Amino acid sequence: MRYWLMKSEPDDCSIDDLAAMPNQTVAWYGVRNYQARNLMRDQMKVGDLAFFYHSSCPEPGIAGIARIASDAYPDATQFDPQSRFHDPRSRPEEPRWLNVDVQLVQKTRLVSLAELRAAPELANMRVLARGNRLSITPVDPAEWAFITRELMHLPA
Repeated sequence: MRYWLMKSEPDDCSIDDLAAMPNQTVAWYGVRNYQARNLMRDQMKVGDLAFFYHSSCPEPGIAGIARIASDAYPDATQFDPQSRFHDPRSRPEEPRWLNVDVQLVQKTRLVSLAELRAAPELANMRVLARGNRLSITPVDPAEWAFITRELMHLPA
């Protein structure tokens, strides 16, 4: 099993939006970075766990835990001319962009970006790296354990 951090803008899809969706599952659409796409395509597996992270908002941070619920498949928004994620160079026979389905495991208290930055145990966490803009990043198992145990106070 692998661990991930997946950023979502709460104005687009918040942890509460996810909780209200059928089967508490959403297609993780709109990824338009090749590195993040490749992570979904090549490394994410059904059953992997992810921190659901609110970004581009007044208080960014981890808002919950989700499970990867599908293998990667073509992101339909790339073909929709009405979508802000439309990619006119992508073709159905050769899609450029993928998504996975993400299912809610549990909503947690918000673990703020400031809390993450303050923990020396997380100094090498990729999402905290200077200049990191990726919407999907791997999380080391030790980082996952520290965040869930020490910051979220979840049982091991």
